[in-house]
Amino acid sequence: MIGALVVELHFPACRSLKDKRAVLRPVTDGARSRFAVAVAETAYQDLHQRSVVEVAAAAASARVVVETLDAVERYIWSRPGLEVVGATRRWLDYD
Repeated sequence: MIGALVVELHFPACRSLKDKRAVLRPVTDGARSRFAVAVAETAYQDLHQRSVVEVAAAAASARVVVETLDAVERYIWSRPGLEVVGATRRWLDYD
């Protein structure tokens, strides 16, 4: 089973792309290392107060993927310096 978490973020205190990177990099690097997931910023790379981050997780069991994505989402919500605007999930259905 493969699942993706899509999170739209707002960085209210960031005044430059450098500020945004300083807040976003610990989130993406931390999620990668703590949860063994793939993480990428997929939209608004040129804006200093917005971002869309996508997280992909794969496992043999759907339950494991759901638990992993839940943990990553809680981790992102807990990070200082950013606001979560919205979060959605996508599933890859393969036969």
